[in-house]
Amino acid sequence: MKKQIVVAALLAAGAVTGAMAQSSGEGAWMVRARAVNLDMSNKDSTGLGLVVNNKTIPEVDVTYFLTPNVAAELILTVPQKQTVYSNGASIGTFKHLPPTLLAQYHFTGLQGYRPYVGVGINYTDISKVSLLGGAVTLDQDSWGGALQAGVDIALDRNWSINLDVKKVYIKTRVYSGGANAGTLRLDPVLAGVGIGYRF
Repeated sequence: MKKQIVVAALLAAGAVTGAMAQSSGEGAWMVRARAVNLDMSNKDSTGLGLVVNNKTIPEVDVTYFLTPNVAAELILTVPQKQTVYSNGASIGTFKHLPPTLLAQYHFTGLQGYRPYVGVGINYTDISKVSLLGGAVTLDQDSWGGALQAGVDIALDRNWSINLDVKKVYIKTRVYSGGANAGTLRLDPVLAGVGIGYRF
């Protein structure tokens, strides 16, 4: 019964804050699609000279405005295949899926521009690790923080151009022959450009 009351209270709060966002004349929801350049930091403590490649990836996010200024954003992509190099030579690949949840503050009052900053948490699922025929393996997942800054540039009432930069903290332990060889910190910077629709 207590759980039902809590859930009902949360739903009511969400409805009220959503109505507050809509009362500003803007919708409570925004969806964006971005092309994002993934630039790895590659901080390797294993002594193996490990480097993971950079690449451009697709990204979709869904944002819900609790108030005209405060929003929550969920960032999604598809599993990404990365190549791992040791001292310049390819030793195999792995896949990762890094959804990120952010709390944002949007600055209002600037005609046509809506800058924002965000802070949140990233969970990265690491799968299909194929390094040196299985002699080298990685952790199955990673938890870390995320920082964000960006701006939406209005095209009309609903559509906007989006510029966005994020720092996401991702690390994994590296195992060689079953023994812990050290840590590889990917900690990528993601610079993206895209389009958004608010409704």
